Amino acid sequence: MIINSRFFNRSELLGFLALAVLLFVILPLSLDIFRLNLVAKYLTYAFVGIGLVLCWGYGGILSLGQGVFFGLGGYCMAMYLKLEASSVENTKIQSTPGIPDFMDWNQLTSLPFFWKPFHSFPITLLAILLVPAFFALIIGAAMFKRRVGGVYFAIITQAIAAILTILIVGQQGYTGGINGITDLRTLHGWDIRTDHAKFILYFVEVVLLFGCIVAAQFIRLTKLGRILVAMREQEDRVRFSGYSVANFKIFAFCAAAVFAAIGGAMFTLEVGFMSPSFVGIVPSIEMVIYTAVGGRMSIFGAVWGALLVNFAKTSLSESFPQLWLFGLGALFIAVVLAFPNGLSGIWADHVQPRIDRLLASRKPKSASGYVADGAPAE
Repeated sequence: MIINSRFFNRSELLGFLALAVLLFVILPLSLDIFRLNLVAKYLTYAFVGIGLVLCWGYGGILSLGQGVFFGLGGYCMAMYLKLEASSVENTKIQSTPGIPDFMDWNQLTSLPFFWKPFHSFPITLLAILLVPAFFALIIGAAMFKRRVGGVYFAIITQAIAAILTILIVGQQGYTGGINGITDLRTLHGWDIRTDHAKFILYFVEVVLLFGCIVAAQFIRLTKLGRILVAMREQEDRVRFSGYSVANFKIFAFCAAAVFAAIGGAMFTLEVGFMSPSFVGIVPSIEMVIYTAVGGRMSIFGAVWGALLVNFAKTSLSESFPQLWLFGLGALFIAVVLAFPNGLSGIWADHVQPRIDRLLASRKPKSASGYVADGAPAE
């Protein structure tokens, strides 16, 4: 896809290029593999933030359960990797060779039927996209067709996140329980635990991230994006204009679920495990905070928010582990009260105008009082 001024305005194009230089050049050259893998972990939450910009920022649909879709994508990838690590040769000391170790510990004697499709990598990739989308479709249709929205929808998604966490923990023989799915080793025989593999996976993730940024930008600039904004501001007027508000909300919610699932799948590859601790209420709220800090109306702001908040989390947790949650809450309150549009709002309202004035003041003028490109001087 050709990126031009009609697809990105000047400020967005500069943001796109700055982010590309940072992620593709500066960070890989300046960080060791441990820190680069931490950045890769941070970027997995940026996928969720991009989806929330479409769903919450433009559609006005606040979901406090995005950890559900993040976890579904992560568990789909983890199931494939776990089956590859659980070959008969690798598990010959088990009572039942050929099944994951936690199933053997829980005295299962055969692989459950819903695990069997994950022997195939193409089916796994489809599942990463389709399972969360289908789950979001069911939730969205059940809620939006009945005009459930606002704070009620947010609470319901939070409850769903709690329910799924309890279900995963309770079905230990099928899901790994509280420990999750661990000891993931290879992808098609390629050891994902080596430094070289982590370096390659970082670039794969960054490419996918920019693909999601372009996809989200495309949605934002289409008629669908304009309808989402109109629906957020005047839902009844959009409905009276003949549009199906419920269908547009369902689409935005499903798109956000797919973006989150891609992030979850990459998280599993980067970190090497997936557990219910990334599915529940707390991680879901943190994902909303990343988006709010970056700017819920800015696709690039969501990426910067995920990077900066997680960097702060790591830095403070290393020095003051007990104070991090208080700091996160204070950060969210400060942003909501002082800068409701987040970091992107600060840039747009305070930094960008000064840059524009500086560039305008340095533009050369001809002797006749006209600027160099022939436009009349002010």
